[in-house]
Amino acid sequence: MEIRFQTKDESNKQQQEEFLKLSKAERFYSFLRLSERISQFPVKNRIEKNKDNFVIIIKPK
Repeated sequence: MEIRFQTKDESNKQQQEEFLKLSKAERFYSFLRLSERISQFPVKNRIEKNKDNFVIIIKPK
């Protein structure tokens, strides 16, 4: 592990440069991995949108 002392702007610039070095496919897969990690991030209150709703099903004749 490496510890670096830098400003936020320097850190952001470095991250952007490293990301842009990746191929288009690698960028896409990196995005998918990030999306998966974010979806697993714990949250306090997860709202269930359809909790108090009801569904009307009209069967075709």
